[in-house]
Amino acid sequence: MKKDPDLELALSRNRRWIVNNQIKNIIIRYPYDNVPIDFLQKKFKSLDLQGKALNWLKKYPCCFEVYCENDQYFCRLTKRMMFLIEEEESVKDMQEPVFVKRLAKLLMMSTNQRLNVSKLNELKRNFGFPDDYLLRIVPKYPDMFRVVNYTGKRSSMEIELTSWNPDIAVSAIEELAKKEGCEPYFSCSLPSTWVKSWEKFREFNSTPYISPYWEPSGLVEESMEMDKRTVGLVHELLSLTLWKKASILKLEHFKREFLLPGKLNVVLLKHPGIFYVSNKYQIYTVLLREGYNGSELIDKDPLVIVKDKFGELMQEGLHEYNRRHYLLNLEKKRKKGLAPVKPDGRQRESDEVSEQDSHGSSLGGIFDPEERKRFYKVLFDDNTP
Repeated sequence: MKKDPDLELALSRNRRWIVNNQIKNIIIRYPYDNVPIDFLQKKFKSLDLQGKALNWLKKYPCCFEVYCENDQYFCRLTKRMMFLIEEEESVKDMQEPVFVKRLAKLLMMSTNQRLNVSKLNELKRNFGFPDDYLLRIVPKYPDMFRVVNYTGKRSSMEIELTSWNPDIAVSAIEELAKKEGCEPYFSCSLPSTWVKSWEKFREFNSTPYISPYWEPSGLVEESMEMDKRTVGLVHELLSLTLWKKASILKLEHFKREFLLPGKLNVVLLKHPGIFYVSNKYQIYTVLLREGYNGSELIDKDPLVIVKDKFGELMQEGLHEYNRRHYLLNLEKKRKKGLAPVKPDGRQRESDEVSEQDSHGSSLGGIFDPEERKRFYKVLFDDNTP
């Protein structure tokens, strides 16, 4: 699939956030408020990170507070981070009815209205479910859910739908069609210059829409109708996620439950107007094109808005770290006579801009072009990912 720079940017922007969110969760679950850096270092492999944990944490001083005590380094969350965590928990409490509806939709799309708990846990954060949803949500709604285990194995524990609600079994596409007063249809988010792709999309869209909540038993495998049902199901799954995206590998874990084809990626690649498939970070991810305007999500879930604040806090700390790191290296080079010293007037102007920057303006105005090159060299020469 031809690369879309905006959607690739959306994926790369989330990468550091995802890692720091996982670190945050590790710290929260630790028995004490302060976590030894050595403990976090052991967890780095599971986060697919290289380098020293201490170096990574120091890059985000607004999120993580690193200190040394008795010749050992520790880390704890900053007060601003703790405030955001409290806000996130408050939003989760308010969003409980949304989570209930979302879980019910997932169960309704499955062939026997049951989903394996272990598999669902792999995608629970995609859907915004709290980590303790099995204890916080499921028992409170016995008229809708129950936990079952028909084999007795721990890995076979499932969540089962106890009652079917036709008002919930309506896809995002069907809801939009109802508002517009028309038949359900897919939308295409491709440039008009993609002539052949548009022709294929119009041909695909000309046949009736098949709801992912309909019983698929009458559909023939590998038929056009089954293909349309698969596209509709993946579309609905992505519509239920916070960021309108998911790992294809994790979706394929539900082949049996959702009757997905053996080569799901092949089906998705056939519909570039609906889905965007990326292999960024060597992880195949599918995004719902209509969910994005450029690299920005169009409709943000309240939970995403809170998480965006975390990203802003993370970025603020990273800018602070980069600026300090750059100025420190520049000073070392000046002492060695490797960096040019600006004329007095130019230096005063730079100092004034630096003073403004310390109050929150962009870093871009601090450096002249040559200094900016050296700044990014310092950034990307660091071995820490």
